[in-house]
Amino acid sequence: MHPRAFFRASPEVDDPRGWAVAIAAMVGVALGMSPIPFYTIGMLAPQLSGQFGWSFAALMGSITVQSGVVMIASPLAGVAIDRFGARSVALVSLPLFGLCYMSLALNNGSLMVFYGQWAVMSVLGIGTLSATWTRVVTQWFDKWRGMALGVASCGTGITGFLIKPLCAGLIDAHGWRIAVIVIGALPIVIGVPVVALLFRELQRTPRSLRPSTKDAPLAGQSGLTLGEALRDRRLWTMAAAFLFIAFALTAPTPNLENILRTRSFTLAQIGEITSAFGLSVICGRLIGGWLLDRFWAPLIAAFILVFPTIGCWLLTSASPTPLTATLAVMSLGFGAGFEFDLLAYLISRYFGQRHYGAIYGCFYAVIACAGGLGPVAFGYIFDQTGDYTGALRAGALCLTFGAALLLMMGSYPKRGETLR
Repeated sequence: MHPRAFFRASPEVDDPRGWAVAIAAMVGVALGMSPIPFYTIGMLAPQLSGQFGWSFAALMGSITVQSGVVMIASPLAGVAIDRFGARSVALVSLPLFGLCYMSLALNNGSLMVFYGQWAVMSVLGIGTLSATWTRVVTQWFDKWRGMALGVASCGTGITGFLIKPLCAGLIDAHGWRIAVIVIGALPIVIGVPVVALLFRELQRTPRSLRPSTKDAPLAGQSGLTLGEALRDRRLWTMAAAFLFIAFALTAPTPNLENILRTRSFTLAQIGEITSAFGLSVICGRLIGGWLLDRFWAPLIAAFILVFPTIGCWLLTSASPTPLTATLAVMSLGFGAGFEFDLLAYLISRYFGQRHYGAIYGCFYAVIACAGGLGPVAFGYIFDQTGDYTGALRAGALCLTFGAALLLMMGSYPKRGETLR
């Protein structure tokens, strides 16, 4: 590869109005289905277990249900985004997700109903996942695309930082049912107005020339169709890479507290150490986005993924110091924060905007599959061995292999090559 390929080509000028869109996307991400259920189930689990007698393993099965539904439905959601527009999908999905989350407060002890509520929430709330927000942000930005994606995806880090103390305070003051209702109302009360006012798709085609058909959201957009992308070896290289990367980045996250417990840290120390994760996610998104705007994305991916690889190896120590453990957790968060920014950026550069939603949906299915298997695999290894060392070493190898696969992607295609 020519050395110039490591640097970004001369970009187009960005419309400054796009930053309002990025902020709206950040709010949408923060109040969507990706962070809220994931970060609150751990707070609700002791309450539900105590009241209904459900085991923690059964409660965490809700995350598995969500991952399975998302894996199946995300490609279809991507098609809907391409067909009807991301803004329309978001304005329908945000309130439906909020109502579904609030419905958890109505459960009176049936675990099967609980799983069913999560399944319905996953179907109706799938339009709040990252494909919706990143599709529009990548339309508005070329020069600062990476940074804009970083700003938008900071929403999950903000939620991770704020939602746990909010949920805990509501539970202590009013009980878990009121906590669920209040948190479920946030996407409706805050998310919908912000998205309705600020979230706009970029229309490059003059209004007088736009076709008035059901495919209007695709008008004037360049890129590969889904069928063309499926015949492109770069899609399959990326899919394999993200299978390994998503597995290794997702698996340690819900196991962090138990990993640290096996390293003889006290509960107070574990709380202090893991608190660094959310903030490092935000740092990973902003720094990674800034670097994507300046250098070849697969090279930046290889560089960023070194950090969680080191984090995994640091945690294999039988007796890490609190400082070492904190650095390891920060390294894992730094890599986890970069994952979805990288995916959105690579899709927009290699495959374009024409069928962005459908292509992103296919990749999200891969990530959901890996993300659903990773924590279970780590837990299984711990059950069999009483330790996470083997799992963490496997995670480090998966990150290394995934980064190596991305380096095989080659230079960004020229506009005339794939962006038709």
